Amino acid sequence: MEKKRMKKTAVPSEGKALRRGLSLLTACLMTVLLAACTPSVEQSESQDEMEFTVVSEDRLPEELKEIVEEKKENAFKLTYADEGYLYICTGYGKQDSGGYSITVDSLYETENAIYVNTNLLGPKAGTASGNSPSYPYIVIKVEFRDKTVVFD
Repeated sequence: MEKKRMKKTAVPSEGKALRRGLSLLTACLMTVLLAACTPSVEQSESQDEMEFTVVSEDRLPEELKEIVEEKKENAFKLTYADEGYLYICTGYGKQDSGGYSITVDSLYETENAIYVNTNLLGPKAGTASGNSPSYPYIVIKVEFRDKTVVFD
């Protein structure tokens, strides 16, 4: 009698195991991709731009003026509440010359906090800025809100 040689093929259970492994790997990759695309809680929180006034030194409450005077040598960030208003202050410390200005890049409120971002701009090129040091700071006045202020 003649014997036929049979080719070895994968056992069906090995194929199922391989397909299950690939399915599991695909599911894991999809989970990672979906998690990366999900917005964070902070991003989805509504943001409301706030109206504000930049307050000059001569219009500051006396106590706040004294606090700023004590702190202006070094960079500082502070808040101060007085008579229904919240004052948000950012100082940039001692600079070698004058001619600096500060911009308010953003000021907005979320359900839990107030966010403020300011930026120090140096003296314009070609302008006389003097040789005496300056202490640039900004005081922003908003209606009082009992929220944490986050300086970005």
